[in-house]
Amino acid sequence: MNKTMLIMLSIALIGISGCKEETKKEEVKTENTEEAVQEEARQNQVTSKSISFKLDSKSGSTATGKAAFSERNGVVTFEAKLVGLTPGTHAIHIHEKADCSSDDGKSTGGHWNPTFAPHGKWGSEEGYHKGDIGNLEANDDGTASISLQTDEWCIGCGDPNKDIMGKAIIVHEAVDDFVTQPTGNAGGRISCGGIIE
Repeated sequence: MNKTMLIMLSIALIGISGCKEETKKEEVKTENTEEAVQEEARQNQVTSKSISFKLDSKSGSTATGKAAFSERNGVVTFEAKLVGLTPGTHAIHIHEKADCSSDDGKSTGGHWNPTFAPHGKWGSEEGYHKGDIGNLEANDDGTASISLQTDEWCIGCGDPNKDIMGKAIIVHEAVDDFVTQPTGNAGGRISCGGIIE
């Protein structure tokens, strides 16, 4: 093999080697880009959960309705619509157990209060139960609705201080005065729905 041929062969091998290196660099660059895109997608991913259920009448009332919880990126929205209420203000709370089997709704236990706070108005600096939703106003036709958003609840997250699953919604016959311990003097339980799937 002559000298010229050897030089040309060396140049060709260097070129091939350089191409391989460039290909490897491109592959690594592509992998890194794909990983970055996937990580960004994971971080931006919207997480959402929801549960809806009906509210049945209790204590001889005609109050029924529907309630729903939805969670999106750590914020829970609660909405309820009721019919068959007496016109005026009625307390609505989350109670300890999703057991609406008793005629008077007392099978649900007391207000959901995992942090052992005093009963009070939602958001009060003096304290409130995690189940102290508040009051809703029934129109003259007996219909009422309520909506609330909070990051103090979750749906099925397993945190005993936040998880609403396995609890119940109770609508009371009277107004929550936000003062009387531990119930707000809200009277009988007239509608009940278990927060279960």
